[in-house]
Amino acid sequence: MSRKYTQEEYSVQTLGECRFESPLNLSTSKDGRSAGFTPDHVRIFSEIESTREASCPTIEKAGPREKIYFRPAYTKAALVTCGGLSPGLNHVIRSIFMQLYYRYGVKNIVGMPYGYAGLNPANGLKPIQLTPELVSGIQRTPGTFLGSSRGSTDPKIMADCLENEGINILFTIGGDGTLKAAHEIYLEVEKRGLDLAIVGVPKTIDNDINFVYKTFGFDTAVEEARKVLECAHAEAHSHRNGIGLVKVMGRDAGFIAAHATIASREVNFCLVPEIPFEMIGPNGFLRRLQERLERRNHAVIVVSEGAGQDLIQADRTKRDASGNLLHNDIGIFLRDGIIEYFQEQDFAINLKYITPTYQIRSVLPTANDSVFCDNLSRYAVHAAMAGKTDVVIGLWHNVFTHIPIGIATAERKKISPSSKLWFGVLEATGQSESLVNDREFVIDHSEELMSGIDQ
Repeated sequence: MSRKYTQEEYSVQTLGECRFESPLNLSTSKDGRSAGFTPDHVRIFSEIESTREASCPTIEKAGPREKIYFRPAYTKAALVTCGGLSPGLNHVIRSIFMQLYYRYGVKNIVGMPYGYAGLNPANGLKPIQLTPELVSGIQRTPGTFLGSSRGSTDPKIMADCLENEGINILFTIGGDGTLKAAHEIYLEVEKRGLDLAIVGVPKTIDNDINFVYKTFGFDTAVEEARKVLECAHAEAHSHRNGIGLVKVMGRDAGFIAAHATIASREVNFCLVPEIPFEMIGPNGFLRRLQERLERRNHAVIVVSEGAGQDLIQADRTKRDASGNLLHNDIGIFLRDGIIEYFQEQDFAINLKYITPTYQIRSVLPTANDSVFCDNLSRYAVHAAMAGKTDVVIGLWHNVFTHIPIGIATAERKKISPSSKLWFGVLEATGQSESLVNDREFVIDHSEELMSGIDQ
Protein backbone atom coordinates (compact mmCIF):
# COMPACT_ATOMS: atom_id res chain seq x y z
CA MET A 1 0.00 0.00 0.00
CA SER A 2 1.83 3.08 -1.25
CA ARG A 3 -0.86 5.74 -0.81
CA LYS A 4 -3.38 6.71 1.84
CA TYR A 5 -7.09 6.22 1.31
CA THR A 6 -9.90 8.32 2.74
CA GLN A 7 -12.62 6.97 4.97
CA GLU A 8 -15.12 7.51 2.16
CA GLU A 9 -13.10 5.26 -0.16
CA TYR A 10 -13.48 2.43 2.38
CA SER A 11 -17.29 2.72 2.26
CA VAL A 12 -18.98 -0.49 1.12
CA GLN A 13 -21.89 -0.31 -1.30
CA THR A 14 -25.15 -2.03 -0.33
CA LEU A 15 -28.25 -2.70 -2.37
CA GLY A 16 -30.62 -1.43 0.28
CA GLU A 17 -32.15 -2.06 3.68
CA CYS A 18 -31.79 -5.56 5.10
CA ARG A 19 -35.35 -6.50 6.11
CA PHE A 20 -35.26 -10.30 6.43
CA GLU A 21 -34.18 -12.35 9.43
CA SER A 22 -31.10 -14.45 8.76
CA PRO A 23 -31.77 -18.20 8.73
CA LEU A 24 -28.47 -18.76 10.56
CA ASN A 25 -28.94 -19.82 14.16
CA LEU A 26 -26.38 -17.51 15.74
CA SER A 27 -26.24 -15.28 18.77
CA THR A 28 -25.90 -11.51 18.52
CA SER A 29 -22.44 -10.09 19.13
CA LYS A 30 -22.48 -6.35 19.79
CA ASP A 31 -18.72 -6.02 19.46
CA GLY A 32 -18.26 -8.58 16.68
CA ARG A 33 -15.76 -10.59 18.71
CA SER A 34 -17.71 -13.82 19.08
CA ALA A 35 -18.75 -16.32 16.42
CA GLY A 36 -22.20 -14.72 16.29
CA PHE A 37 -23.66 -12.10 13.99
CA THR A 38 -21.39 -9.19 13.08
CA PRO A 39 -22.96 -5.72 13.20
CA ASP A 40 -22.21 -3.30 10.36
CA HIS A 41 -20.67 -0.77 12.75
CA VAL A 42 -17.76 -3.04 13.75
CA ARG A 43 -14.63 -1.78 12.02
CA ILE A 44 -10.95 -2.71 11.63
CA PHE A 45 -8.20 -0.08 11.61
CA SER A 46 -6.58 0.22 8.19
CA GLU A 47 -3.15 0.66 9.82
CA ILE A 48 -1.91 -1.56 12.59
CA GLU A 49 0.46 1.16 13.81
CA SER A 50 -0.41 4.83 14.02
CA THR A 51 0.66 7.86 16.00
CA ARG A 52 -1.71 9.27 18.60
CA GLU A 53 -2.24 12.41 16.53
CA ALA A 54 -2.86 10.68 13.21
CA SER A 55 -6.38 9.81 12.14
CA CYS A 56 -6.67 6.25 10.89
CA PRO A 57 -9.51 5.20 8.54
CA THR A 58 -11.32 1.98 9.33
CA ILE A 59 -12.50 -1.00 7.25
CA GLU A 60 -15.81 -2.83 7.55
CA LYS A 61 -15.48 -6.20 9.27
CA ALA A 62 -16.84 -9.22 7.38
CA GLY A 63 -19.19 -11.73 8.93
CA PRO A 64 -22.82 -12.92 9.00
CA ARG A 65 -25.43 -10.18 9.48
CA GLU A 66 -28.50 -10.62 11.70
CA LYS A 67 -30.72 -9.30 8.94
CA ILE A 68 -30.18 -10.01 5.26
CA TYR A 69 -31.20 -8.33 2.03
CA PHE A 70 -32.16 -11.29 -0.14
CA ARG A 71 -34.98 -13.76 0.53
CA PRO A 72 -33.24 -17.13 0.06
CA ALA A 73 -36.15 -18.94 -1.59
CA TYR A 74 -36.36 -16.25 -4.28
CA THR A 75 -32.63 -15.80 -4.85
CA LYS A 76 -30.55 -17.06 -7.76
CA ALA A 77 -26.76 -17.04 -7.42
CA ALA A 78 -24.01 -17.53 -10.01
CA LEU A 79 -20.31 -18.34 -9.71
CA VAL A 80 -17.52 -17.64 -12.20
CA THR A 81 -13.81 -18.55 -12.05
CA CYS A 82 -11.40 -16.48 -14.14
CA GLY A 83 -7.70 -16.23 -14.99
CA GLY A 84 -4.93 -18.72 -14.34
CA LEU A 85 -5.33 -21.75 -12.14
CA SER A 86 -4.69 -21.54 -8.42
CA PRO A 87 -4.75 -24.36 -5.84
CA GLY A 88 -8.13 -24.35 -4.08
CA LEU A 89 -10.49 -23.19 -6.83
CA ASN A 90 -12.77 -26.20 -6.45
CA HIS A 91 -12.71 -25.80 -2.67
CA VAL A 92 -14.06 -22.27 -3.10
CA ILE A 93 -16.75 -23.35 -5.56
CA ARG A 94 -17.94 -26.12 -3.28
CA SER A 95 -17.78 -24.04 -0.08
CA ILE A 96 -19.81 -21.19 -1.64
CA PHE A 97 -22.38 -23.69 -2.85
CA MET A 98 -22.63 -25.50 0.49
CA GLN A 99 -23.02 -22.26 2.44
CA LEU A 100 -25.71 -20.96 0.10
CA TYR A 101 -27.59 -24.24 -0.24
CA TYR A 102 -27.54 -25.66 3.26
CA ARG A 103 -27.03 -22.68 5.56
CA TYR A 104 -29.03 -19.98 3.79
CA GLY A 105 -31.47 -22.13 1.85
CA VAL A 106 -30.62 -20.73 -1.61
CA LYS A 107 -31.43 -23.63 -3.96
CA ASN A 108 -30.99 -21.96 -7.35
CA ILE A 109 -27.21 -21.80 -7.91
CA VAL A 110 -25.46 -21.89 -11.28
CA GLY A 111 -21.88 -21.92 -12.48
CA MET A 112 -20.95 -19.84 -15.51
CA PRO A 113 -18.49 -21.91 -17.58
CA TYR A 114 -15.03 -20.75 -18.68
CA GLY A 115 -14.78 -17.43 -16.91
CA TYR A 116 -16.35 -14.28 -18.28
CA ALA A 117 -16.65 -16.05 -21.63
CA GLY A 118 -19.64 -17.80 -20.05
CA LEU A 119 -21.39 -14.43 -19.68
CA ASN A 120 -21.36 -13.85 -23.44
CA PRO A 121 -24.18 -15.73 -25.24
CA ALA A 122 -22.21 -15.49 -28.50
CA ASN A 123 -19.86 -18.16 -27.13
CA GLY A 124 -22.69 -20.69 -26.88
CA LEU A 125 -21.89 -21.60 -23.27
CA LYS A 126 -24.80 -22.49 -21.00
CA PRO A 127 -24.95 -22.02 -17.21
CA ILE A 128 -24.41 -25.21 -15.20
CA GLN A 129 -27.08 -25.91 -12.61
CA LEU A 130 -25.19 -26.84 -9.45
CA THR A 131 -26.50 -29.55 -7.15
CA PRO A 132 -25.13 -31.28 -4.04
CA GLU A 133 -24.40 -34.36 -6.14
CA LEU A 134 -22.56 -32.36 -8.81
CA VAL A 135 -20.20 -30.61 -6.41
CA SER A 136 -19.64 -33.66 -4.22
CA GLY A 137 -15.94 -34.47 -4.12
CA ILE A 138 -14.77 -31.73 -6.50
CA GLN A 139 -12.46 -30.44 -3.75
CA ARG A 140 -10.33 -33.53 -4.30
CA THR A 141 -9.60 -32.51 -7.91
CA PRO A 142 -7.08 -29.80 -8.92
CA GLY A 143 -8.03 -27.01 -11.31
CA THR A 144 -11.52 -25.57 -11.64
CA PHE A 145 -14.67 -27.60 -12.13
CA LEU A 146 -16.28 -24.66 -13.96
CA GLY A 147 -13.39 -23.98 -16.31
CA SER A 148 -11.59 -20.67 -16.69
CA SER A 149 -10.37 -18.20 -19.28
CA ARG A 150 -8.48 -14.93 -19.51
CA GLY A 151 -9.85 -11.74 -20.92
CA SER A 152 -13.12 -9.93 -20.41
CA THR A 153 -16.31 -9.21 -22.27
CA ASP A 154 -18.21 -6.00 -22.83
CA PRO A 155 -19.81 -5.23 -19.43
CA LYS A 156 -23.08 -4.40 -21.19
CA ILE A 157 -23.17 -7.89 -22.71
CA MET A 158 -22.36 -9.49 -19.34
CA ALA A 159 -25.01 -7.39 -17.60
CA ASP A 160 -27.54 -8.43 -20.27
CA CYS A 161 -26.71 -12.08 -19.62
CA LEU A 162 -27.05 -11.74 -15.84
CA GLU A 163 -30.34 -9.88 -16.22
CA ASN A 164 -31.76 -12.41 -18.69
CA GLU A 165 -30.74 -15.31 -16.43
CA GLY A 166 -32.39 -13.64 -13.44
CA ILE A 167 -29.17 -13.64 -11.39
CA ASN A 168 -29.34 -11.85 -8.01
CA ILE A 169 -25.80 -12.58 -6.81
CA LEU A 170 -22.59 -12.99 -8.82
CA PHE A 171 -19.50 -14.40 -7.13
CA THR A 172 -16.35 -13.60 -9.11
CA ILE A 173 -13.35 -15.75 -8.20
CA GLY A 174 -10.18 -14.24 -9.62
CA GLY A 175 -7.39 -11.71 -9.38
CA ASP A 176 -6.83 -8.09 -10.33
CA GLY A 177 -8.19 -8.36 -13.89
CA THR A 178 -11.23 -10.34 -12.72
CA LEU A 179 -12.01 -7.78 -10.04
CA LYS A 180 -11.65 -4.84 -12.44
CA ALA A 181 -14.13 -6.52 -14.79
CA ALA A 182 -16.45 -7.21 -11.83
CA HIS A 183 -16.37 -3.49 -11.01
CA GLU A 184 -17.32 -2.66 -14.60
CA ILE A 185 -20.25 -5.06 -14.35
CA TYR A 186 -21.27 -3.41 -11.09
CA LEU A 187 -21.29 0.03 -12.71
CA GLU A 188 -23.45 -1.27 -15.55
CA VAL A 189 -26.02 -3.06 -13.34
CA GLU A 190 -26.16 -0.05 -11.01
CA LYS A 191 -26.92 2.17 -13.99
CA ARG A 192 -29.80 -0.17 -14.87
CA GLY A 193 -31.05 -0.28 -11.29
CA LEU A 194 -30.75 -4.08 -11.10
CA ASP A 195 -31.05 -5.83 -7.74
CA LEU A 196 -27.75 -7.67 -8.20
CA ALA A 197 -24.89 -8.06 -5.72
CA ILE A 198 -21.34 -8.63 -6.95
CA VAL A 199 -18.86 -10.12 -4.47
CA GLY A 200 -15.28 -11.11 -5.22
CA VAL A 201 -13.19 -13.91 -3.76
CA PRO A 202 -9.52 -12.91 -4.21
CA LYS A 203 -7.56 -15.44 -6.27
CA THR A 204 -4.09 -14.75 -7.52
CA ILE A 205 -1.13 -16.99 -6.93
CA ASP A 206 1.10 -13.87 -6.99
CA ASN A 207 -0.56 -12.61 -3.78
CA ASP A 208 -0.55 -9.01 -5.05
CA ILE A 209 -4.10 -7.77 -4.34
CA ASN A 210 -4.27 -4.55 -2.36
CA PHE A 211 -5.53 -4.86 1.25
CA VAL A 212 -5.60 -8.66 1.01
CA TYR A 213 -2.79 -9.99 3.20
CA LYS A 214 -3.01 -13.41 1.57
CA THR A 215 -4.88 -14.91 -1.37
CA PHE A 216 -5.90 -18.56 -1.50
CA GLY A 217 -3.41 -20.87 -3.19
CA PHE A 218 -0.44 -18.74 -2.14
CA ASP A 219 0.59 -20.97 0.77
CA THR A 220 0.43 -24.01 -1.50
CA ALA A 221 2.47 -22.26 -4.19
CA VAL A 222 5.17 -21.40 -1.65
CA GLU A 223 5.26 -25.00 -0.42
CA GLU A 224 5.57 -26.37 -3.96
CA ALA A 225 8.23 -23.80 -4.85
CA ARG A 226 10.17 -24.75 -1.72
CA LYS A 227 10.23 -28.38 -2.86
CA VAL A 228 11.59 -27.33 -6.26
CA LEU A 229 14.28 -25.18 -4.65
CA GLU A 230 15.42 -28.12 -2.55
CA CYS A 231 15.72 -30.20 -5.73
CA ALA A 232 17.67 -27.37 -7.39
CA HIS A 233 19.99 -27.30 -4.39
CA ALA A 234 20.56 -31.05 -4.60
CA GLU A 235 21.47 -30.70 -8.29
CA ALA A 236 23.77 -27.72 -7.70
CA HIS A 237 25.48 -29.20 -4.65
CA SER A 238 26.21 -32.45 -6.48
CA HIS A 239 28.32 -30.84 -9.20
CA ARG A 240 31.42 -28.70 -9.20
CA ASN A 241 30.36 -25.10 -9.69
CA GLY A 242 26.80 -26.30 -9.91
CA ILE A 243 24.08 -23.67 -10.41
CA GLY A 244 20.37 -24.27 -9.84
CA LEU A 245 18.28 -21.56 -11.53
CA VAL A 246 14.53 -21.63 -10.77
CA LYS A 247 11.93 -19.27 -12.25
CA VAL A 248 8.63 -18.94 -10.36
CA MET A 249 5.46 -16.88 -10.79
CA GLY A 250 5.43 -13.21 -9.85
CA ARG A 251 4.46 -10.84 -12.64
CA ASP A 252 4.78 -7.62 -10.64
CA ALA A 253 5.42 -8.89 -7.11
CA GLY A 254 7.96 -11.38 -5.81
CA PHE A 255 6.06 -12.83 -2.85
CA ILE A 256 6.34 -16.48 -3.94
CA ALA A 257 10.08 -16.19 -4.55
CA ALA A 258 10.66 -14.34 -1.28
CA HIS A 259 8.61 -16.65 0.94
CA ALA A 260 9.95 -19.81 -0.72
CA THR A 261 13.50 -18.48 -0.24
CA ILE A 262 12.99 -18.04 3.48
CA ALA A 263 11.19 -21.39 3.77
CA SER A 264 13.90 -23.37 1.96
CA ARG A 265 17.02 -21.71 3.43
CA GLU A 266 18.91 -23.07 0.38
CA VAL A 267 18.75 -20.03 -1.91
CA ASN A 268 21.75 -17.76 -2.47
CA PHE A 269 20.18 -15.17 -4.79
CA CYS A 270 16.53 -14.10 -4.82
CA LEU A 271 15.63 -11.75 -7.69
CA VAL A 272 12.21 -10.05 -7.63
CA PRO A 273 10.50 -7.31 -9.67
CA GLU A 274 10.56 -4.79 -6.81
CA ILE A 275 14.33 -4.82 -6.27
CA PRO A 276 16.48 -3.72 -9.25
CA PHE A 277 19.70 -5.49 -10.12
CA GLU A 278 22.39 -5.24 -12.77
CA MET A 279 24.12 -8.08 -14.57
CA ILE A 280 27.71 -6.84 -14.91
CA GLY A 281 30.08 -4.67 -12.92
CA PRO A 282 31.86 -5.10 -9.57
CA ASN A 283 28.57 -5.21 -7.67
CA GLY A 284 26.51 -6.80 -10.44
CA PHE A 285 24.74 -10.14 -10.14
CA LEU A 286 27.21 -12.10 -12.29
CA ARG A 287 30.26 -10.97 -10.34
CA ARG A 288 28.55 -11.81 -7.04
CA LEU A 289 27.57 -15.21 -8.44
CA GLN A 290 31.18 -15.90 -9.43
CA GLU A 291 32.35 -14.97 -5.93
CA ARG A 292 29.81 -17.37 -4.46
CA LEU A 293 31.02 -20.23 -6.70
CA GLU A 294 34.67 -19.51 -5.92
CA ARG A 295 33.83 -19.64 -2.23
CA ARG A 296 31.32 -22.54 -2.02
CA ASN A 297 31.36 -24.30 -5.44
CA HIS A 298 27.58 -24.19 -5.87
CA ALA A 299 24.69 -21.68 -5.93
CA VAL A 300 20.89 -21.63 -6.07
CA ILE A 301 19.03 -18.74 -7.72
CA VAL A 302 15.28 -18.10 -7.68
CA VAL A 303 13.82 -15.39 -9.91
CA SER A 304 10.27 -14.05 -10.23
CA GLU A 305 8.96 -13.95 -13.80
CA GLY A 306 8.67 -10.14 -13.72
CA ALA A 307 12.16 -9.41 -12.39
CA GLY A 308 14.82 -7.60 -14.43
CA GLN A 309 12.55 -6.58 -17.29
CA ASP A 310 14.52 -3.35 -17.73
CA LEU A 311 17.58 -5.41 -18.66
CA ILE A 312 16.00 -7.10 -21.67
CA GLN A 313 15.96 -5.31 -24.98
CA ALA A 314 12.63 -6.41 -26.45
CA ASP A 315 9.11 -5.29 -27.34
CA ARG A 316 7.47 -3.85 -24.19
CA THR A 317 4.03 -3.15 -25.70
CA LYS A 318 2.49 -6.61 -26.07
CA ARG A 319 -0.33 -7.57 -23.71
CA ASP A 320 -2.15 -10.79 -22.85
CA ALA A 321 -5.90 -11.43 -23.09
CA SER A 322 -6.44 -9.86 -19.66
CA GLY A 323 -4.66 -6.65 -20.65
CA ASN A 324 -1.52 -7.37 -18.62
CA LEU A 325 1.79 -6.30 -20.12
CA LEU A 326 3.54 -9.41 -21.41
CA HIS A 327 6.88 -9.89 -19.70
CA ASN A 328 9.95 -11.15 -21.49
CA ASP A 329 11.45 -14.41 -20.27
CA ILE A 330 13.86 -13.43 -17.52
CA GLY A 331 14.65 -17.09 -16.87
CA ILE A 332 16.03 -17.68 -20.36
CA PHE A 333 17.78 -14.30 -20.25
CA LEU A 334 19.56 -15.20 -17.00
CA ARG A 335 20.38 -18.73 -18.16
CA ASP A 336 21.99 -17.53 -21.38
CA GLY A 337 23.67 -14.59 -19.66
CA ILE A 338 25.23 -16.79 -16.97
CA ILE A 339 26.52 -19.30 -19.52
CA GLU A 340 28.00 -16.57 -21.75
CA TYR A 341 29.65 -14.77 -18.84
CA PHE A 342 31.39 -17.83 -17.42
CA GLN A 343 32.50 -18.95 -20.89
CA GLU A 344 34.20 -15.58 -21.29
CA GLN A 345 35.81 -16.08 -17.87
CA ASP A 346 36.96 -19.58 -18.88
CA PHE A 347 35.18 -20.75 -15.74
CA ALA A 348 33.48 -24.16 -16.01
CA ILE A 349 29.95 -24.35 -14.57
CA ASN A 350 27.12 -26.91 -14.49
CA LEU A 351 23.78 -25.08 -14.75
CA LYS A 352 20.30 -26.58 -14.36
CA TYR A 353 17.35 -24.36 -15.34
CA ILE A 354 13.97 -25.30 -13.83
CA THR A 355 10.54 -23.71 -14.55
CA PRO A 356 7.84 -25.31 -12.35
CA THR A 357 5.09 -22.74 -13.09
CA TYR A 358 2.28 -25.08 -14.12
CA GLN A 359 3.32 -27.74 -11.65
CA ILE A 360 2.80 -25.20 -8.87
CA ARG A 361 -0.55 -23.96 -10.19
CA SER A 362 -2.11 -27.35 -10.84
CA VAL A 363 -1.95 -29.12 -7.49
CA LEU A 364 -4.36 -29.66 -4.64
CA PRO A 365 -4.14 -27.05 -1.85
CA THR A 366 -2.45 -27.71 1.46
CA ALA A 367 -4.63 -28.26 4.52
CA ASN A 368 -4.01 -24.66 5.59
CA ASP A 369 -5.08 -23.33 2.20
CA SER A 370 -8.17 -25.56 2.22
CA VAL A 371 -9.29 -24.03 5.51
CA PHE A 372 -8.58 -20.55 4.14
CA CYS A 373 -10.66 -21.26 1.01
CA ASP A 374 -13.60 -22.29 3.18
CA ASN A 375 -13.36 -19.15 5.31
CA LEU A 376 -13.15 -16.82 2.30
CA SER A 377 -16.14 -18.55 0.71
CA ARG A 378 -18.37 -18.35 3.76
CA TYR A 379 -17.58 -14.67 4.30
CA ALA A 380 -18.33 -14.00 0.62
CA VAL A 381 -21.77 -15.60 1.00
CA HIS A 382 -22.48 -13.64 4.20
CA ALA A 383 -21.61 -10.40 2.39
CA ALA A 384 -23.73 -11.21 -0.66
CA MET A 385 -26.81 -12.25 1.32
CA ALA A 386 -26.59 -8.96 3.24
CA GLY A 387 -26.71 -7.06 -0.06
CA LYS A 388 -23.06 -5.97 -0.06
CA THR A 389 -21.86 -5.30 -3.60
CA ASP A 390 -18.79 -4.16 -5.55
CA VAL A 391 -16.78 -5.71 -2.73
CA VAL A 392 -14.05 -8.32 -2.29
CA ILE A 393 -13.33 -10.34 0.84
CA GLY A 394 -10.04 -9.23 2.35
CA LEU A 395 -7.81 -10.42 5.16
CA TRP A 396 -6.29 -7.55 7.12
CA HIS A 397 -4.55 -7.78 10.49
CA ASN A 398 -5.69 -11.43 10.46
CA VAL A 399 -9.36 -10.36 10.33
CA PHE A 400 -11.71 -10.92 7.37
CA THR A 401 -12.98 -7.65 5.94
CA HIS A 402 -15.07 -6.08 3.18
CA ILE A 403 -12.81 -4.19 0.75
CA PRO A 404 -14.39 -2.05 -1.99
CA ILE A 405 -13.17 -3.36 -5.34
CA GLY A 406 -12.06 0.16 -6.29
CA ILE A 407 -9.46 0.12 -3.50
CA ALA A 408 -8.48 -3.53 -4.06
CA THR A 409 -7.58 -2.76 -7.68
CA ALA A 410 -6.21 0.78 -7.24
CA GLU A 411 -2.65 -0.55 -7.03
CA ARG A 412 -0.77 -3.84 -6.79
CA LYS A 413 0.61 -4.99 -3.48
CA LYS A 414 4.40 -5.28 -3.68
CA ILE A 415 7.42 -6.08 -1.56
CA SER A 416 8.99 -3.03 0.05
CA PRO A 417 12.82 -2.99 0.02
CA SER A 418 12.65 -1.79 3.65
CA SER A 419 10.18 -4.48 4.80
CA LYS A 420 10.82 -7.22 7.31
CA LEU A 421 10.05 -9.72 4.53
CA TRP A 422 12.91 -8.49 2.33
CA PHE A 423 15.21 -8.26 5.34
CA GLY A 424 14.37 -11.92 5.99
CA VAL A 425 15.31 -12.77 2.38
CA LEU A 426 18.68 -11.04 2.75
CA GLU A 427 19.29 -12.88 6.02
CA ALA A 428 18.36 -16.23 4.49
CA THR A 429 20.43 -15.84 1.31
CA GLY A 430 23.38 -13.79 2.47
CA GLN A 431 23.20 -11.91 -0.82
CA SER A 432 24.33 -8.31 -1.05
CA GLU A 433 21.74 -5.74 -0.05
CA SER A 434 22.27 -4.17 -3.47
CA LEU A 435 23.19 -5.77 -6.79
CA VAL A 436 23.41 -2.36 -8.44
CA ASN A 437 26.71 -0.60 -9.18
CA ASP A 438 27.42 2.90 -7.97
CA ARG A 439 26.70 5.72 -10.40
CA GLU A 440 30.35 6.33 -11.30
CA PHE A 441 30.69 2.78 -12.63
CA VAL A 442 27.46 3.08 -14.65
CA ILE A 443 28.64 6.32 -16.28
CA ASP A 444 32.18 5.06 -16.98
CA HIS A 445 30.94 1.79 -18.44
CA SER A 446 27.76 2.93 -20.22
CA GLU A 447 28.92 1.51 -23.57
CA GLU A 448 29.81 -1.81 -22.00
CA LEU A 449 26.43 -1.99 -20.30
CA MET A 450 24.67 -1.52 -23.64
CA SER A 451 26.54 -4.31 -25.35
CA GLY A 452 27.28 -7.99 -24.86
CA ILE A 453 25.42 -9.65 -22.04
CA ASP A 454 22.33 -7.44 -21.88
CA GLN A 455 21.50 -7.34 -25.59
